[in-house]
Amino acid sequence: MRHRPIPGSSGLVRPMTMLGDPVLHATCEAVTEFGPSLVGLVEDMFATMYAADGVGLAANQIGLPLRVFVYDCPDDEDVRHVGHIVNPRLLEAEVDAITVRGPEGCLSLPGVEAGTERFDHTVVEGVLVTGEPVRIDATGFFARCLQHECDHLEGLVYTDRLTGWRRARALRAARRAGRKP
Repeated sequence: MRHRPIPGSSGLVRPMTMLGDPVLHATCEAVTEFGPSLVGLVEDMFATMYAADGVGLAANQIGLPLRVFVYDCPDDEDVRHVGHIVNPRLLEAEVDAITVRGPEGCLSLPGVEAGTERFDHTVVEGVLVTGEPVRIDATGFFARCLQHECDHLEGLVYTDRLTGWRRARALRAARRAGRKP
């Protein structure tokens, strides 16, 4: 039996920021004030992510340049990971870290997907809305999700990681969809 509220159940769905909006291409500011407004923001982010059928959402994807993201993402063993992280820090990968190219998309660029290279294992540290420290050790698809959301907070979209024909094809699809890359 669940004794906690479902994430996002008290949140409001906010408009999604789309590729080309300057807030997606700027480094986000650290969260310095913890309290009810931050809790409300996280609830709104969950509600917005679920409404868009996503597995992760960064604050700048709803127009707020703050270092916070939410996730509800399975790993490669289909174990579901649900949570949020404030002021995350993506820890450096080991020199011999394995990278994997896999399909990646973004709620700020709906309908466009491209093979994107990511580390197969990652560790992210930060805090919860309560200020309590959190460390997330992830592999596979969940690691991809965390890296994708950390990139958003640095002003990067997954298409910024693409090169060659993959990048050209993704940006062409974005333009056809009416997005300014």
